[in-house]
Amino acid sequence: MQARLGPRPLPLHLGTALMTWASSESAWKLLKRGSQNSSPAPEPPESLAALLPEIGALEAQAGAGKFEEALKREILRRMGRLADGVLAYQRNEVHRTLDDPPAAWSEGNTRLLDYGMTNRAARRRGTRAVLVVPSLINRWEVLDLTAEKSLLRAMAAQGLRPYLVDWGTPNEEERGFDTTAYVARLERALAFVAKRARRAPAVLGYCMGGTLTVALAARRPRRVAGLALMAAPWDFHADRTGQAFLLSTGPLLAEVADKVGELPVDILQTLFWSLDPWLSVKKFGRFLGLDPNGDHAREFVLLEDWLNGGAPLAGPTARECLVGWYGDNIPGNGKWVVGGRRIVPSKIKVPSLVMIPSGDRIVPPLSAAALADPKKGLKNATRIDLPLGHIGMVVSGRARELCWTPLIEWLGNLPTRRSRVVTG
Repeated sequence: MQARLGPRPLPLHLGTALMTWASSESAWKLLKRGSQNSSPAPEPPESLAALLPEIGALEAQAGAGKFEEALKREILRRMGRLADGVLAYQRNEVHRTLDDPPAAWSEGNTRLLDYGMTNRAARRRGTRAVLVVPSLINRWEVLDLTAEKSLLRAMAAQGLRPYLVDWGTPNEEERGFDTTAYVARLERALAFVAKRARRAPAVLGYCMGGTLTVALAARRPRRVAGLALMAAPWDFHADRTGQAFLLSTGPLLAEVADKVGELPVDILQTLFWSLDPWLSVKKFGRFLGLDPNGDHAREFVLLEDWLNGGAPLAGPTARECLVGWYGDNIPGNGKWVVGGRRIVPSKIKVPSLVMIPSGDRIVPPLSAAALADPKKGLKNATRIDLPLGHIGMVVSGRARELCWTPLIEWLGNLPTRRSRVVTG
């Protein structure tokens, strides 16, 4: 079994904690009145200024230098706890054990996994086929994490036949793919599923996969019976809170992707880190307090493995995303062109479901909500707002009730479009 590298990039997470906590010691020396290092001492923040007299009194009572010694001990304690949490994760023996269903179709390093083979109910005559498209960055396993927390297996158990796109890792040819190339591959996968099912399948897109499926539905509307979107970003300027690092480094990272041929996983993980630099510190501290053999620890390890096991992003696609999407908001402005066709959601008339997790920190809810806008969004859209997060809508304890059930019901109730319309 390959050794765990996470949380990735590990030096960045450890360095963030070390530099922040160590700066507390330096800041105290600067703020301490009469310090050799303060000439003159800066004015402390109001919140800290209120504590200085109390700290001074405690130090006078305990003896000179005692506060600094206690501060140093606390820094070492926190660093030790973070390191212990990371090591506990890396050494945990839990690994994902589900067997992948057979591949029904492949092209390059992309496979189409037939989840109908996981349940007899999905193989009945007339079953609704669903093409499921995950992000190009984080792999698909979050949709099939465990037997109990598998959206795909739940769909199959309810009489749907999901065909999941496993993008794999870009090979030499795929490293030159832009979004047009990826959507073209989806078109061929869709044609395969439609021919096999003898009717137009539904399409389900998650995160960036949802953005790609909007283009798919725009280009092949007669081959799509319905379009379901889970936290799919569209208007990248609707809410740019927390994106300062991404926006400032986007053009530079695009240059890196041009020269290297891809945007490496650790750089992609750095962009996720920038959304909440302290997330790893908080969650690995909590993980250390869990029963290592309990369900919560098991789920933490599986999710962390998924988060750290993504694939690099093809160079041209990385440039489109960093500069075209986040920088210029080409999709939100109605200027995204795929295969010569401008992708305008308001011109897409297929029945659509837009699911928006209100606690999403990866795809701002306002970005996803643009696809449900009555004027500029999808023409025939149903909107569902969920009190969940980006990942929580798939694997949290409330995901089945709040997300899976209405999604499966909506897919199951779509009108049938026979094979004669699929061939057009």
